Amino acid sequence: MLTTLIFDVDGTLADTERDGHRPSFNAAFRQFGLDWEWDIPLYGELLSVTGGKERICYYVEHYRAHLPTPDNFENLVAALHRAKTEHYTALLQRGEIPLLPGVERILKEARQAGLNLAIATTTTPQNVTALLEATLGPESLRWFKVVAAGDIVPAKKPAPDIYLWAMDRLGVTASECLAFEDSENGLRSALGAGLTTLITPNDYTLRQDFSGAAALINNLDDISSPYSDSEKTMFTPRVPVTIDFCRNLLNKYRENC
Repeated sequence: MLTTLIFDVDGTLADTERDGHRPSFNAAFRQFGLDWEWDIPLYGELLSVTGGKERICYYVEHYRAHLPTPDNFENLVAALHRAKTEHYTALLQRGEIPLLPGVERILKEARQAGLNLAIATTTTPQNVTALLEATLGPESLRWFKVVAAGDIVPAKKPAPDIYLWAMDRLGVTASECLAFEDSENGLRSALGAGLTTLITPNDYTLRQDFSGAAALINNLDDISSPYSDSEKTMFTPRVPVTIDFCRNLLNKYRENC
């Protein structure tokens, strides 16, 4: 029986990566006098690494290995990440990062149905709070019974730890939960925790491997496949994800496991 919906944040609740986190990283780099610039294609490659601080380290190791590592590198990475979070929060406060289609609706429907809501993400707790408050209001953080975010577990996605931590705090089992993700790393994390997972990919993740997902759809307002020919489907009525859809998806997936 479905009791709990667990959501990733970046790319799942909102399309935060390309026009949110990426320019915020670049603003932090400029703030610290660095000539680093993450353009759209490069950032797509860097997204294979989960966690902002980890992403910076990976970039320096793999893209600037021919140059000396900056002094006090570990402290610099932490400071850059703090600055990036400040720039990102400012974008949110200006209303420049809206929720994806259907997100607000399904959250409200889940609350009305008495389901648990939770978050399991590698982004920082500050980023989660800023996104929710900017898009849903200051009271929205209380909608979520558990917020598992950032460095709360040592191993980030695709490790299953963040989902396992969230379920432990909720006091639920994987058989009663549905996870919402947008990326292969997120899917691997959720599957590793035994979770039925619904995928809503974005431009960065669309061609990733989503083997094992219970469903792969355009967005929460449109359950058609993101791989459909748009010209053939442009007149097809959009069918939204509902709580009944979530229940049926969980039951069907569990029956086939």
